[in-house]
Amino acid sequence: MKETEKDIVRRHSSRLGLVLWLMLAAAGCSVAHAQTDVALSVYGAFTNSTTPGNSNFLRMNPAASAGGLFEFRHISSPLLGWEATYSFRRANEVYDELISYPAPGPSCDPNCPPPTYSVSANAQELTADWVPSGHIASFRPFALLGVGLLLTQPTSGQSGTTNATQPAFVYGAGLDWGLSRHLGLRAQYRGNLYKAPGIVPPNNTNPNIGFMHTSEPAIGVYYKF
Repeated sequence: MKETEKDIVRRHSSRLGLVLWLMLAAAGCSVAHAQTDVALSVYGAFTNSTTPGNSNFLRMNPAASAGGLFEFRHISSPLLGWEATYSFRRANEVYDELISYPAPGPSCDPNCPPPTYSVSANAQELTADWVPSGHIASFRPFALLGVGLLLTQPTSGQSGTTNATQPAFVYGAGLDWGLSRHLGLRAQYRGNLYKAPGIVPPNNTNPNIGFMHTSEPAIGVYYKF
């Protein structure tokens, strides 16, 4: 059974509760050493969506994709940490065009599927995140909570499409593993919750389109100054 918007918001609210618990756990670890670093990671993007309300289009499952993430982070104490991030990924979407659903006839029986088409697009995201953390030997567990802007841009040559920019809510958790004085590995999970990007009509003029959630497991390296 398809999830409603309320179901999705409720499910991700429980995830937020877990992140807040991780923040408190991180704060209870030994006092964190100050750290300033830059990191590069690769990640997978897996998106779920709800059906836009009162729309002529039914949003299908967007294609999974891969992307890159750049982070600049500074941590001065267990509860005082922040980061600025930039990420890029593909954001292709598939639609069912319900408005032109064909009537049953000689060329189409009642089970004939509605016409579908895809839109090729890229997504860029800028975020500012709070990063509480701890420090245990060469490991630093951390959580993150932030906001940002998601820019979805259809590739050129697709008629009827438009760019979309909307706010995004970001949460997650991860672990740094120091390999040397300056280098280390970073594994993390980032969740993004945002309004479905209105890059095709009528979604770009419909205030009732649904929410989307993108899960982004990531792994990369960081350099500590």
